[in-house]
Amino acid sequence: MYDYLVVGAGLFGSIFAFEANKLGKKVLVLENRNHIGGNCYSEPYEDYHIHKYGPHIFHTNKKHIWDYINQFASFNNFTLRNKAFVNGKIYSLPINLSTIHQIWPDVKNPKMAQEMLKKDSIKIDNPQNFEEYCLSTMGKTLYEMFFYGYTKKQWGRDPETLPVSIAKRIPLRYSFDDRYYHDDYIYEGIPINGYTAIFEKLLENIDIELRCDYLKDKEEFDKLAKKTIYTGSIDRYFNYMFGDLEYRTLKHNTVFTKEDLCGTALMTYPSLIYSHTRIISHNYFTNSKSNNKAITWEYSKTYEKKSSSEDPYYPINDEINNNIYKKYKDFADTNFPNLLIGGRLGDYKYYDMDATIDKALALCLKEFS
Repeated sequence: MYDYLVVGAGLFGSIFAFEANKLGKKVLVLENRNHIGGNCYSEPYEDYHIHKYGPHIFHTNKKHIWDYINQFASFNNFTLRNKAFVNGKIYSLPINLSTIHQIWPDVKNPKMAQEMLKKDSIKIDNPQNFEEYCLSTMGKTLYEMFFYGYTKKQWGRDPETLPVSIAKRIPLRYSFDDRYYHDDYIYEGIPINGYTAIFEKLLENIDIELRCDYLKDKEEFDKLAKKTIYTGSIDRYFNYMFGDLEYRTLKHNTVFTKEDLCGTALMTYPSLIYSHTRIISHNYFTNSKSNNKAITWEYSKTYEKKSSSEDPYYPINDEINNNIYKKYKDFADTNFPNLLIGGRLGDYKYYDMDATIDKALALCLKEFS
């Protein structure tokens, strides 16, 4: 008999399992994939690691989160500075004074940049969607160059149908600071030994079953433990009884070459003439000396729940989906006292890694205090 059955060996589930095990609780972890680590999973190649499910750059402005994750890994000093390929030219991304100067060469300081974007913007007092927010903050030129096409590819929808909350994640700066993650006291980096090594430490001495589909026999699995921690899709857990929640998923095509195609870790392709959204050069995440490059083309597509080869990545948090999610959450809270649901899929929210850790630790505090 276990104290906790943890479904999912990603970040949320693994941290809960670690904290429970540390307190002497008996834990069993079930994972549907053939490896631990969830979407953070990385594979060693040459003198660096390949981010199997897309780039993961750890960043946080919370010291307690940084201190916590550093128990399990040493991080390098990698700082994300994205680039964008638009109309045959390469621009600095996120949008900063350098980007604005590239487009309007006469703009040379923050005040001039603010005036230019104000002139290029459309006055909308209360933006109601992604497009209105962008047009009212960064203006028509930047929006059409960098975000209209990219957003349609990433989300599979017209930007005017997406919520403002997604647009608010877009950095916009009036200085030459081209760091993607820009907060006071920011902590940022890539684990030197890869992400998988973190999960190996988190799940050390904990029972794990890989290639295990919990939902195919959940009643029998639930008998093994007093409580279940479920980190998968909440609609799938309840067999879609209130309807399907919508997700986007990603497809990755990795090739190995001696040619350095981009000269940077991430190159974004916003234009609709390209089917991919970005190219990832994994060797740039570390101080690699290898001449062999692992290069990944990333594509966004609609998640098809019937496809066994696809995993949901990004929840589409519009009003319709959020209302469906609330029905599932209320039903779970009311009828399943021994079921704890969390993580990105369980909460139907897009979490960065630091937010996932914070949520997991908050559940541990609530559960174990």
